[in-house]
Amino acid sequence: MEFESFIQSVAQQKKPGNLSRQLEALWYDGIGDWQKAHDLADGPSDRLSARVHAYLHRKEGDLWNADYWYKRAGEARPSCSLNEEWELLVKRMLEM
Repeated sequence: MEFESFIQSVAQQKKPGNLSRQLEALWYDGIGDWQKAHDLADGPSDRLSARVHAYLHRKEGDLWNADYWYKRAGEARPSCSLNEEWELLVKRMLEM
């Protein structure tokens, strides 16, 4: 799937099939369902899920918790905007 198609699916609120759990979490966040996004990111212990989890807590404003999850993901909290971080994560997941 290409980034523009993903963005269109968010705009139309029509979730595509065959999304990874992490990408599905970002999709739900994109449509404004933070809780569903968090529920998806909060189960697995892999680094990609931790990275999405970190972003979600940063968005929530819980920076202490976000920093914990960034560390679990092996990354530092980015200095970009939340929108830029979301886009970077989506693009990263789509390239996998």
